[in-house]
Amino acid sequence: MHRRSLTLALLMAALSGCAINPATGRRELMMISESQEIAMGREYDPQIVAEMGLVPDSALQRYVAALGMPMAAKSERPNLPWTFRVVDDPIVNAFAVPGGFIYITRGILAHFNSEAQLVAVLGHEIGHVTARHSAAQMSRQQLAQAGLALGSIASERFAQVANIGGAGLGVLFLKYGRDDETQADALGLRYMRQSNHDVREMPGVYAMLATLSGGAGGRATPDWLSTHPAPEDRQARIQRAIAAMPQDSLGSLIERESYLQRLNGLVYGNNPRQGYFVGQRFNHPDLRFTLTFPEGWATQNATQAVTAMSASKDAIIQLTLSRAPSADSAARAFAAQQGVQAGAIVRPALTAFASSVALPFAAVIEADTLRGRVLFLEHGGLVLQLLAYGPSTGWASHQVVAERALGTFAVLTDRAALEVQPRRLQIVRVDRAMTMQQLRAARTSPLSAEQLALLNQVRVDEVLTVGRSVKWVVGQ
Repeated sequence: MHRRSLTLALLMAALSGCAINPATGRRELMMISESQEIAMGREYDPQIVAEMGLVPDSALQRYVAALGMPMAAKSERPNLPWTFRVVDDPIVNAFAVPGGFIYITRGILAHFNSEAQLVAVLGHEIGHVTARHSAAQMSRQQLAQAGLALGSIASERFAQVANIGGAGLGVLFLKYGRDDETQADALGLRYMRQSNHDVREMPGVYAMLATLSGGAGGRATPDWLSTHPAPEDRQARIQRAIAAMPQDSLGSLIERESYLQRLNGLVYGNNPRQGYFVGQRFNHPDLRFTLTFPEGWATQNATQAVTAMSASKDAIIQLTLSRAPSADSAARAFAAQQGVQAGAIVRPALTAFASSVALPFAAVIEADTLRGRVLFLEHGGLVLQLLAYGPSTGWASHQVVAERALGTFAVLTDRAALEVQPRRLQIVRVDRAMTMQQLRAARTSPLSAEQLALLNQVRVDEVLTVGRSVKWVVGQ
């Protein structure tokens, strides 16, 4: 009887959750309202910005928004709080969250060859929002899990406690299905035509991404292909759709030269000014500190935290900024947390810092007891928190090496490490007909000829015409 009641309740929920898709006009399951979508976007946007950071170029931010907003305004959902951001991430990616929040990484910007290619991806992401693809997936997930709350997807207990890698945002990056991708491509083409950008540039985006995933220079599959599965016939399907359009409706704006000039000086790849690893040693030139993590521990440098996890995945060291005004107040606030049992305060002999406070602790979280040590340091007007911990059952085997790592925190004084600079894009002109291989032999770059050819969407043996603008990478 109980099972029949549950089935009936789910059926009633599905029927009451049917809504008209604004982009297609079809009736479909939708258990999330537009106001809930907007609330989700507004909740997750600051988290995404904090996690990834924004490219500190207001002109570039305004430029991308100025391309996206007119398309969004002419879409089927013009009244959403549309927001377009360029996030400071080197990966090749673009994504949208419910409510009209669109994100483009500087990594994918570097690989576009024209404004029209950028518009193609913006239109595609707008299409995912207007067709409510994420909301529909979440609705299906809610129904499949019998109404369990979003974000309650099972994960390993320790990873859940540690919250490594922003697991809370994972629900926003579900892979789209083939039908969703086909629909977003079609909508993207529609929005491109409305903006008068040349739709014939769109297939080139997928060709570039496919080439990038092919591994020139050992590159991995771009994240945009990972979260946006691309069947082998996808590019051909778009080309067929374009071929069926009236030739006078394909758009004329490409804007290759002006787009490339906007990339001049853009950081390419990881930015070492935001911290970088040399083996297990982490240097942060801007904040002028260094820290060495234990051998064999997996390390990660993210915007909000630097972390290391033991090979057995049962111990973590995490470096973050504290909001407390001093090391002492940070220690008191930490010890006062519910469930935390703090030991006696210790003041390490770290004379290079204005103040340092450490304390051992135990913390009960759900059914687990964590043990560890926390160290607060005042450095450069900031309060830094170094946290080492793990489940009590295995902490004894990691305690010595973890606490030794905390003791390696020091002021960075090495001049070469302090002066390291990121690689940047430079737009150069070809002064004579030559291949990318020949240009690479004549001009210095940390990238190979194959990598530079991929960046410029040309073959390595293709002859470049005189006067052509080329994306070049310079730096260490």
